[in-house]
Amino acid sequence: MMSVGVEWSYTKMISPHSCSIRKRAVVRPSISRSTPSTTLQCHKMYVPGFGEASPEAKSAKHLHDFFTYVASYNPEAYADMMKFLENHSVSDGDKFCADLMRESSNHKALALRILEVRSAYCKTDFEWDNLKRLASEMVEERNTKVMRDYLSETTPVENETDK
Repeated sequence: MMSVGVEWSYTKMISPHSCSIRKRAVVRPSISRSTPSTTLQCHKMYVPGFGEASPEAKSAKHLHDFFTYVASYNPEAYADMMKFLENHSVSDGDKFCADLMRESSNHKALALRILEVRSAYCKTDFEWDNLKRLASEMVEERNTKVMRDYLSETTPVENETDK
């Protein structure tokens, strides 16, 4: 007598407005097991990449450069950093550190410290949950402001005497 085994196959379906993961049983001869088929639904918005990167990857790059900026604060080396910043931008964190390393041996030590601090800050001190909360609040507040401003510009206001 042959028994029947079940293997699971997953298929991810993505459309412009949602995605779903389908789990279906594939019957194979082997040990008998049965588990019902399930469908998991997720409603994520489809967002095409911005050329070379997804929105999340672009955001990560900006955060990476921001972590460099945060890590570059050093009260002991303030004068050296201010002088270096006169001719070098922190807008590209990796280029900033690479240029700093090549400036002098003192600057090399500063660059190595920045590399360590930005990594530690990202891993242990940056409040990721707070970022998500603040970003969500900002989007809602700004959306409301844009719509309110638009309505106030395009909707005639009645005077009390017009009533």
